[in-house]
Amino acid sequence: MSLAAADVTPLLRGAFGKPYLFDPELPSTQDVLKGADLAEGAVAVADHQSAGRGRSGRPWEDVPGTALLCSLLLRPPGTAPVAQISLVAALAVAEAVEAATDLSTQLKWPNDVMLDRKKVAGILLEAVDGVIVCGIGVNVNQRQSELPVGTPVVACSLRSVTGHEHDRAAVLVDLLERLEQHYRSWLDGGLDAVFDGIGSRNFLFGRRVRAGGAEGTGGRIERDGRLEIVTGRGESRLVESGEILVEP
Repeated sequence: MSLAAADVTPLLRGAFGKPYLFDPELPSTQDVLKGADLAEGAVAVADHQSAGRGRSGRPWEDVPGTALLCSLLLRPPGTAPVAQISLVAALAVAEAVEAATDLSTQLKWPNDVMLDRKKVAGILLEAVDGVIVCGIGVNVNQRQSELPVGTPVVACSLRSVTGHEHDRAAVLVDLLERLEQHYRSWLDGGLDAVFDGIGSRNFLFGRRVRAGGAEGTGGRIERDGRLEIVTGRGESRLVESGEILVEP
């Protein structure tokens, strides 16, 4: 099924995805929503981004019609720790991927979803005047030869892992429903309200990592969203943000 509005909007089961803004090709779905006077839950979707971007300004590459590329407009309270939304969104993506593949996923703090120890999805948060635009990219139907190479984390797609194509519209509808549920729970009870699904999927636990000037072994994800890194001296440091480098 296509991602066109006529096909997707009748399937939506909540407030997220309304309005639903689809364009076959865009520079970036993020830019559609940044500065837009739209209700919380508005979603921009494209079959291809000519200037898609990921964390730290890296380009996000896609083959037209194979990936799930969307951005969601959120209006959390001004006092909310919005950086936690990356983990909330990543949890929803992880669950949607698991539902589509019957395989387990993990979360690579703070914003990646891992399948078969490879990156299958990423989250990008951008804040403009108190509004959060949450960009989500999921590799769905790319063949292995169509996936980017030379990336910090090896990429995969649902298709490259399972061996068959998947319905992007079904994944999107499921993802938006799960994300709305988790986001509402987070608004009411903070990260604690969804933490069980996050902490149990910690990809970095026990792996050698470097982040935020700290180097050591990945520990737990704290209930405030920070990552624990245990240094070689056995000291525990908590990292709030930063580029995570995973050593082989």
